[in-house]
Parts: sequence; C-alpha cells; structure tokens
Amino acid sequence: FHTARDAGPPAAVRWFLGGRLNVSVNCLDQHVEKSPNRVALIWERDEPGAAVHVTYRELLDLTCRLANTLKKYGIQKGDRVAIYMSMSPLAVAAMLACARIGAVHTVVFAGFSADSLAGRIVDSGCKAVITYNQGVRGGRIIELKMTVDAAVKNCPNIKHVFVAQRTDNKVQMGDHDIPLDEEMAKAASVCAPESMDSEDMLFLLYTSGSTGKPKGIVHTQAGYLLYAALTHKYVFDYQQGDVFGCVADVGWITGHSYVVYGPLCNGATSVLFESTPVYPDPGRYWEMVERLKINQFYGAPTAIRLLLNYGEEWVKKYDRSSLKTLGSVGEPINNEAWHWFYHVVGEGRCTLVDTWWQTETGGICIAPRPSEEQAEIVPAMAMRPFFGIVPVLMDENGKVIEGNDVSGALCIAHPWPGMARTIYGDHQRFVDAYFSAYPGYYFTGDGAYRTEKGYYQITGRMDDVINISGHRLGTAEIEDAMADHPEVPETAVIGYPHKIKGEGAFAFIVLKEQTDNTDRIKEELKTIVASKIAKYAVPDHILVVKRLPKTRSGKIMRRLLRKVVTEQSSNIGDVTTLDDPSVIKEILDAYQKYKEKNSS
Repeated sequence: FHTARDAGPPAAVRWFLGGRLNVSVNCLDQHVEKSPNRVALIWERDEPGAAVHVTYRELLDLTCRLANTLKKYGIQKGDRVAIYMSMSPLAVAAMLACARIGAVHTVVFAGFSADSLAGRIVDSGCKAVITYNQGVRGGRIIELKMTVDAAVKNCPNIKHVFVAQRTDNKVQMGDHDIPLDEEMAKAASVCAPESMDSEDMLFLLYTSGSTGKPKGIVHTQAGYLLYAALTHKYVFDYQQGDVFGCVADVGWITGHSYVVYGPLCNGATSVLFESTPVYPDPGRYWEMVERLKINQFYGAPTAIRLLLNYGEEWVKKYDRSSLKTLGSVGEPINNEAWHWFYHVVGEGRCTLVDTWWQTETGGICIAPRPSEEQAEIVPAMAMRPFFGIVPVLMDENGKVIEGNDVSGALCIAHPWPGMARTIYGDHQRFVDAYFSAYPGYYFTGDGAYRTEKGYYQITGRMDDVINISGHRLGTAEIEDAMADHPEVPETAVIGYPHKIKGEGAFAFIVLKEQTDNTDRIKEELKTIVASKIAKYAVPDHILVVKRLPKTRSGKIMRRLLRKVVTEQSSNIGDVTTLDDPSVIKEILDAYQKYKEKNSS
C-alpha cells in the first residue's frame, strides 16, 4: 500500500499500486492496523437497553468470514448480491464482504414486499440473497425469510439464499438455502481483498422515478467513498472519539453513506438503530442518546414531527448533554419541526444541519456546514453548497437564472466525486432522467429558492414524485400497482401535505361500473399497493370519481387534482387544454362530499 497524497483530510483513501483500491480495506484494515480495539459499530438492538459493541477487529473478522463463505458458493467479482436484512452488524458485514471480493451489493429495505424485492433481484441479475430468518422491529417479528422465499420463486438467477439467525425461531429451509452462521463459523477469518479500479461498481441502490419502474442507481468505488467520508467529517464536524448516531436504515442511501461507508472510512464509531422512535415509548431516541453518549444525531423530519406530538417531557427526561450536532435528512424540514429539534432536543446549543442530497448524489450536497466559524444558520434551510458543488437555478426556457431572491429548477453545473454513474442496464434512461431537461447540467428534479444572501432553500419536487416519511415514491408506481384491480380501469395519484409524513398519497379512481361496494374495492386496492410495493406506499385517501381531468391528447392533468386536494380550486389556472372543463366541478363536488363524510 501507499497513501494517496491528494485525498485530503479524513483518513486518506488508501490505494493499491496502479491507482486501484478496495473499499473494505479503507473501512476496516487501515483502522485495525492502528487501533484494532476501537469500537466500529454500536448495535442498538430492538430490545431496549441491549446495545452490542463491535470493534474494528471483530468487524473485519466477521466481514472476512462472510466474504469467504460467498466465495465458497461461487460468488465472484462483478456478481450482484441482494441484501434483505434488518439493521445489524451482519448487514454491514454483508455490504463490506461484497466490497472485499469485488461483488456488487444491492440492499433492499426490509420493509419492501416480495414483489418489490423480486423486481430488484431480476433487474440487477442477482445470483444470491443474504437475509435473516426473521427481523425484529418495534417489538414485532418481521418474516424476512418468508418474503425472500416468495420473491425468489420468480427469480431464476438466484443460486443461493444465505440465511442468518436473528431470532431463535425455526424457518423453512429449502435446497438453495444455506445456514449462514454455521458456514461462517467454519470459514477462514482472513480474506485477501480484491484489487478494484476506482470506477468499478461498488453497489446498486434502487430508487423511485416518475415512471413506474424503480431504477438501479450505480455508485462506484473511489469517488463515492471519498465523498461519503469528506461530507461525514465536515458537515457534522466529526472528531475522532465521537459517537455518530445516524438512525437511518441501510436499505436507503443515508444508511449506506452515513451509517456504513463515510463513518467507517473515517475510523468512526457508528450507531446501528434497529428499532423505531416510539418503541417502547416516545423517549427511545433520547434514552439511547444518554446511554450511548451520542455526539451527532442524524434523523428524518418525519420522526421529529411524530415525536413533537408526544410533547417535551419525553425528551427532557433524558440527559442530552453529549449532543454537539443535530442533522435532518430525507425531505425539507418544516419550521415547527426545526425549532422543536433545535430548542427542545438540542437545548439551543447544538448546530442543526438541514442536509439536502439524493440517492443519485451519493452524499450531502447542500448543508449549513462546513462554513466559517459561527456563520449564521437560517432555520429550515440547507443553505450552503459543499466543496465542489456548483448549484444553478434554471428557468422554464432552460436559461440560467442569475442574481438572488429568485426561484427555479435546481441543477448542478459540474461533476463531483459522489455522483451516480448510470442506471443499471439502462444508460439512456440515466441520460434522459438527469441530463436531457437542461443539457450540460445535472437536473435534481427539485425546485429551489436562492435567498437575498445567496443561500439555497429546497422547495420540493417538480415532477410526479412524492416524499412519504422521507421515502421517495413515484406516483406512477402506485398507479401501476392499483391498475391490477379488475374493477378499476383508471387511477391518478398525487401527493398532498401531511402533518406527520410530510407528504401522503391521495388516489383518484374511476370504477368500471357503479357499485355499492366501493369500500371493499378501496380495501382491496390498499392491500394490492402494500403487497406490490410496501405498506408506506398505501394511499391515505381514495376518492371515487366518474372520470379524470384529461387533455385532448389523453394526458391526466394531475396539477388540477392537486389544486382540488390542497383546496386552491379558486386558483385553478389555465384549463383550456382540458378535453371537457366541466370535469373540474364534478371532481370538486365529489371531494366536498368525501370530506363531509370523513369529518362526520
């Protein structure tokens, strides 16, 4: 090995000769050489008060045993492996084991349905799945293996399913199922790292787009790792010895960058949170902060909004003096939640960073820190671009908007190390989605406002993508799922403001024929969406209408439906392109009746 001279501050990324590297060596071996007994992970298990500490040496051992097991069963460099696991050291070791042997992991959030899992396995051509017999969350058992079994029935490429034990309960084991714990116990604890090119694929992560099919975002080795490590260090002011508490799941990009790769590359101690914010009570986060002495706490606005409703006593019951930095991720944070987080949780003395970034950006792009010492932080605003990020705002004609106190489409003008490289198997879709709307620029899909002082405030999505509890979801995905119902020929789904979740899904449906059984159909639709996508995707409201507002060419005008639901029908805008403008009054009447029925 030799150390890269130009990799800059945090633990410099280490290279093999010839500009090649291995991510797992940067996250594990380099720290094991210097301080093997430093704690890498603190696993905050679902059972309250049952934290497990894992040192860098132990995590390397776990990773190498898992890597050797994968190799024994024919997993090679370039093969894709699906990981469907709850938050645990083994889930982290599974990611790092793939990285060590040059396999490509795709982690699928353990709340996704069998159909969603199968779709991702098939699209990425995975050869194996790593899972648990069951998961545990909020005191409830989650049937992970059962879901995997249902998924792999439709995945001919899957050769092996590696099953670890999270609970003592027995599950059905078939011909291609391998008991992972037993195999790892027999495996060697040393595994030579594969030499990887800086642009080889590290992982795939599926995210929703404005069309129905989720897209496999590709991140590569060196640029992604460097960007995750730098943003982790500088946005949160991470110091050696701090305990970093990001409560995101590894099924999302936040868990990849700020639970696993960024913190471990920097030799940090990272918390793995397996539970929920309200189990066994709404003091869970803050009791954990006191017990583990967490210094940086990074979570989602949806959880903050939920906890805010339970009052301050659940927070004030616990000592939060260890906290130095608070962070918000997943969606723009509203003012009320920001002030509660800052004043109640952080006692007005912690820096609060509202971070804007995406699965596609690999790491944080706009955040209040790093900045000059004591520079102002405006509540509920991402504010300042990170090193090397050049944001621009564009008008509808594709021209750059100069000056301040302006709004437009948020684009990024120059490439940065953490950016996604392609969509797996569909580079044209990558180009179309991100680079064709404003040629020469990366289009984020978000709108933004640049303040008089030149700070950036994210104003929300500009396309048909909604953000439910911090999870991005294309409305087309929900519509596609609902289209499977034989009695529902047409659906249109929009996002609407929701007090806890930020946004919720509101579905308008047209039935084949008039029926008194609309309640049954609505329940069936909810079941379909839960089984095709996930429970969080289920619409909060389903409204039956006679027809949908369409243009003469047949395009549904969702903008008008949004106006109805947000009660801005007096400001409906241009309806001249509608095939029949009288449809608006029809839908408004149906919505008023629905509202009255619900309130009674």
